[in-house]
Amino acid sequence: MIKPALILRLWLFVSVGLLFGMKGVAQNPGFRIPLQLSDTSRRYDDSLLRIRNMNPYFTVHVDSTLSYQFEINRDPGRYYFYLRNAPVGLKVRENGLLSFRADKSYFLSGRLKYDYEYHVTIGVQNLNDPKDKMDTSFIISFFTTEIIPSHVKPTVSSVLYVDEGDTISFRVQCETGTYPIESLNFYSSVPIKTNSVVRECNDNFTWSPPYDFVRDGDSAKQKLVSLYFVGTNKVFIRDTAIIRIYVKDALNYPYMVDQYNNTVKNLRTYILQLKYAFFQLDKRVKHSAHTRTGFDMTTATTALGGTIATTSGNPTTGAILPSVGVAMVPVKETVAPPQTAEQNQASLIRSSIKRLDYTMHDNALLGDKDPDITKKINNLKTELKQTQVQLIDVPLEETTGMTEEQLNAYFDNPRVNKKYRMKKGGK
Repeated sequence: MIKPALILRLWLFVSVGLLFGMKGVAQNPGFRIPLQLSDTSRRYDDSLLRIRNMNPYFTVHVDSTLSYQFEINRDPGRYYFYLRNAPVGLKVRENGLLSFRADKSYFLSGRLKYDYEYHVTIGVQNLNDPKDKMDTSFIISFFTTEIIPSHVKPTVSSVLYVDEGDTISFRVQCETGTYPIESLNFYSSVPIKTNSVVRECNDNFTWSPPYDFVRDGDSAKQKLVSLYFVGTNKVFIRDTAIIRIYVKDALNYPYMVDQYNNTVKNLRTYILQLKYAFFQLDKRVKHSAHTRTGFDMTTATTALGGTIATTSGNPTTGAILPSVGVAMVPVKETVAPPQTAEQNQASLIRSSIKRLDYTMHDNALLGDKDPDITKKINNLKTELKQTQVQLIDVPLEETTGMTEEQLNAYFDNPRVNKKYRMKKGGK
């Protein structure tokens, strides 16, 4: 039972509080007692179609199963889900159940790729209202804990043999594994100058060893060059392919051709000088022969005239004329002595010219690359040197005053050939 005194006290306390509260409201007109709002007025106006549990990124392991239920803020019975740009094996049901089984065969066949982001569009459509729809997207990628390495595979064997001056060319291919090779680096055991740049897979490597690449101090006349092709993928796993090239010492054929042509040019020049010397000697021999022939004809004429004068009754004249003929002999020897030395020199020069001409034709180059070019150059140089030593006393003039055609025409003249041709019996 509540006491009357307690009830009175409570009434007085409430009355005083109400009195002071009304006084505060009167003094402060802006003061308002807050009113409590109902829960229905605080609710969010959810009028747009949306997926409530949208996941923007999926990561799936190989040989695993993905199952994810999308939910919308509508009655799911009046809507259906669909996909666009979906990778192989990814499906969605009409109720929004996303499913996928990452079968390893998809990746082995190349239909799916590891560590690749597939952008997939997912949409929701009202079955009754075509305008009531929405589209969004998510990303799905696949990974594996089993790493298949990528390898650098050149299109040639690991050991090559090449001669100086030749060209080697091959393609640097890549065998793709879990992570493809994205860049290639190249370096060699010795500095070389290549004709190509290898930076990516399927680039061509081309190199021509110069003729002076193998030095005299290299053993077995060959030099080893090691080529290193280093491939790197996105996770910095490296694979290196090594190509060993044995470069053999080879003949510098273009240089030897120039040397051969220079030797032949010197030989032809010397032959022209010899032909002009032969022309001068033969001219002297011919002039002396004509002079001596003239003296011989005079001597014979005076002797014949003496004989005629004696028989014709003029003995004095017949006795003088033969004496005159006899006196012409020492004059002939003095004025036109026999040119035996000159004729012998002319014969020697002529035989030397023939020998040099035969040597030059016998050592002509055969084909585009004559393997005996060095031997033929040495033969030409040796023959030229021997001939120069043999004819060292023959005076040679630098300026002939005659063209090459004129000298050849004189040297090949049938009359000249007949004069210096060997006769039977050595006569």
